[in-house]
Amino acid sequence: MRRIPLTALLLLPLFTAPLATAQETEFDERLDVTEVLLDVLVTDKKGNVILGLQPEDFVVEEDGERIEVQSATFYSNLQFVESTDAARRLGIGAEDVPVDRFFILFFHDARRNDPSLISQQIEAVRRAERWVDEELLPNDWVAVVRYDASLMIHQDFTTDDEKIFSALKDVAKGKNPSANWPSRMEDHVGPSLRKNLPQGRDLNRRSRRIYDGLQTLADAAGYITGRKNILFFSMGFGELNDFGTYIPDERYYDRMMEALNDSNSAVYAISLFDALREQNVAVGNLENGMSLLASDTGGRYFFNFANFETPLRQVVEENNGYYLLSYSATTPAGTSGYRKVRVSTANPNFVVKGREGYLYGES
Repeated sequence: MRRIPLTALLLLPLFTAPLATAQETEFDERLDVTEVLLDVLVTDKKGNVILGLQPEDFVVEEDGERIEVQSATFYSNLQFVESTDAARRLGIGAEDVPVDRFFILFFHDARRNDPSLISQQIEAVRRAERWVDEELLPNDWVAVVRYDASLMIHQDFTTDDEKIFSALKDVAKGKNPSANWPSRMEDHVGPSLRKNLPQGRDLNRRSRRIYDGLQTLADAAGYITGRKNILFFSMGFGELNDFGTYIPDERYYDRMMEALNDSNSAVYAISLFDALREQNVAVGNLENGMSLLASDTGGRYFFNFANFETPLRQVVEENNGYYLLSYSATTPAGTSGYRKVRVSTANPNFVVKGREGYLYGES
């Protein structure tokens, strides 16, 4: 069983029983019943994956209302090597086939905004190459994208290390890819971002802001089953108010965040500033946008680390296994919108990460 995007899978009209009155008036209410499937990462405070949890161990709330979890199934990208009895006690199968993982290396190009950060970006690319070579498994898919005034796809999802290395070298050089034009696209085997992205100049037009770039990427990734981990190397984004504090742009932030959550895309924001951060308070405030985005999408914000391999390794370790939760939710028939979701566990010592909402109905 593969991971499934959080979508409405079953729509059933429900009617209340007619109430007889003197005028034989009938009252009815129509609801859409949606089966929600939610990927959730559960670790201890050191990042070790927790095994053996059952539905009753999870607390799910939609818009503040408690929802009963119907099932909780554990999936992993690793083969369980202990005995069958040990696997059964933990609620997993020793014979289970490892699931695929999806990583998107997203480089928010610093050349236009701060040329002094080019060396940091090149170092991030170099460490990413080493990470691909040493940390990833055969069932790990990687895509490489860059943002510089618009979204650019350097490499679609692949398990071929050489293709990933080539794309990363182009990112370091600031070389623009040309494969997004229909006439230049190569045949692609496996999950694809390009297949669902706008093509040619239309991609440039629809990703003129970093908010739009992330939203467009999320929309394309949503067609791929499973959790997508976006490793977002950036110097920060957004605007500062008169007091130098970051404020989300209400015109773009919410719809970007909702698209990322609905497509099951978690943003792991990795600071390009690092050593310069303490020297510039404005930079630190601007990076608050990265922290907020990571928190809102079930990812994590990294800063003040030894080198870029540290956050890259931690993302891999954190995504070694996940629980697929299933529950039923209702929404008024014929409506559409965004439902906020909060997931926790009965054990307050566990760290829980997952998407914080989903879109329902037809927009």
